[in-house]
Amino acid sequence: MSMIFEGRVHRFGDEVNTDVILPGRYLALRKPEELGRHCLEGLDPGFVQRVRPGDILAVGRNFGCGSSREHAVIALKAAGVAAIVAVSAARIFFRNAVNLGLPVILCPEAAMALREGETARIALDDMTIAQGDQHWHGLPLGEEVRAILAAGGLVPRVRQALGA
Repeated sequence: MSMIFEGRVHRFGDEVNTDVILPGRYLALRKPEELGRHCLEGLDPGFVQRVRPGDILAVGRNFGCGSSREHAVIALKAAGVAAIVAVSAARIFFRNAVNLGLPVILCPEAAMALREGETARIALDDMTIAQGDQHWHGLPLGEEVRAILAAGGLVPRVRQALGA
C-alpha cells in the first residue's frame, strides 16, 4: 500500500488545541465543507484562503490537545489538509485522525525544519518526509493503522474487512 502526499507546508506551534482547530461555536454544523470553512480561524484567519487540497501541516508539541472532538479532524480534512507532521500529538487527536483517515506523522526533526509555503513530500510506506534536499524518517505506524489510513478511515476499513 503506497500512500504519498505532496503539498505546501503550513506551520503552527505548540499546544494547538481542538477548540482552536475548530471553535466550539461551530460544533452544530454537520457538513464537512461547512466545518472546513472555520478551520483554525482564531489562530490564523487567512488559513482557509491559503490552504489547498493536499497541503501539509508542520506542527509543534501536543497538537490537538483539549477535547476529544472529531470535528477538528473533519475540519482539517475539509479545509484541504492531507497530512500532519508533528513534534507530538495528543493521543485522542491522533486516534481520531487515524479513524478519519488523516495521517499524523510524528517526527520532531521534520516538524521543526519544514519550511512554510514550500512543498514537502510524505511517503507512508517508508515513513519518509522530504523537502528539497532534506529527508527525515517519522516514527513507524503499525500495519493496521496504515491499513486504516489507506482505506480512508476506520469505517471504510471495517467495511473492507467485512466484505473480504
